[in-house]
Amino acid sequence: MHVQLRDILVHLDSSPQSAERLALAVELAARDGARLVGLFARHGTPRRVGVVAIWPGEEYTQAAQLSRQHFAAATEKLAQAEWRDANRGGDGEIIDSVVRAAQLADLVILGQTLPEGHLVPADLPEQVMLNSGRPVLVVPYTGCPASLGHRPIIAWNASKESARAASDALHVLPADAEALVLLVLADGQEEDGEIVAHLRRHGLKAQTENAHAGGIGLMDLLLNRVTDLGADLLVMGGHAQYSVPLRTRGSGTRHILAHMTVPVLFSC
Repeated sequence: MHVQLRDILVHLDSSPQSAERLALAVELAARDGARLVGLFARHGTPRRVGVVAIWPGEEYTQAAQLSRQHFAAATEKLAQAEWRDANRGGDGEIIDSVVRAAQLADLVILGQTLPEGHLVPADLPEQVMLNSGRPVLVVPYTGCPASLGHRPIIAWNASKESARAASDALHVLPADAEALVLLVLADGQEEDGEIVAHLRRHGLKAQTENAHAGGIGLMDLLLNRVTDLGADLLVMGGHAQYSVPLRTRGSGTRHILAHMTVPVLFSC
């Protein structure tokens, strides 16, 4: 059974990837009849008149106007759509603006940080997932699959983060999704498969596969299974402890954020 979204937030900037995120957000909003908010937030510099700095600068203003035009064109068939301008150019201000807007969304759609030429804070996805309390769907900068969530992989390690992610995924997955639940087990740990029974009671087709690996090796295993199975979505707990006793909490999340090849739904 698909659980409908009612409020979606998509982050917009001036990158080519912004249009792809918007297209995905429009598709999800149209599917569920949800309200879509597009938040334009990116770095910028003020315009200087002598020694006086005036915000916003001309480049930022032009970029914002173009974003608003693209948003209006992309959402013209949606019943409810709103474009907003964060109108702030510093790292902390951008993060705060996106976090505040995200707190009232059922789903937040962000982009993977570009390897160079950042238009936004490099840690924006991580900060939003940690501080908004909402599920965050991160779209890779290499592109989004033609379909989303028909062949998802759900990473499960019985943590509160993975439990929240599995529940939040029910808002994103289409009714015909066929999920693989990858049971992330520590040495000697047994899993009774109740998570699959729970998902099936929601009408989701699901099967399990055991994964025995630790640390970054586990994260690479997840990414490899995504490729091997042609998955179109990875679902996992953000900052969950995936049996990495010698690494700082969140290192697995940051590894996925750096190397992801399909959209990833994170919940903390």
